[in-house]
Amino acid sequence: MLMNTWVNVALVSDFPPGTWQVVVLENQTILVVNCFGEFFAIEDVCTHDGGILSDGELKGDEFVCPRHGARFCVKTGAVTAPPAYEPVRTFPVRVENNMVQVMPLT
Repeated sequence: MLMNTWVNVALVSDFPPGTWQVVVLENQTILVVNCFGEFFAIEDVCTHDGGILSDGELKGDEFVCPRHGARFCVKTGAVTAPPAYEPVRTFPVRVENNMVQVMPLT
């Protein structure tokens, strides 16, 4: 069980700015983003219609859903453009010993 445990995602050197990776932890699909050298993690599901955000693109600090163009701030999970109105869940992220780590939430 991974509860309240940091999980390695990737080496910082393998995760350049403007890229993202998807991890599944505790049955949660998490989108981990390197946004200008800072790492953030949000739920990989659009709150508008359940689309997969990681199939979209990162524009600045927003992730754009490929289905209908809803935008979410990767720093806070907040909706920045409709048609979504509910934020996405965020997850704790840290860099430890040059490793990007995420903590799944229970």
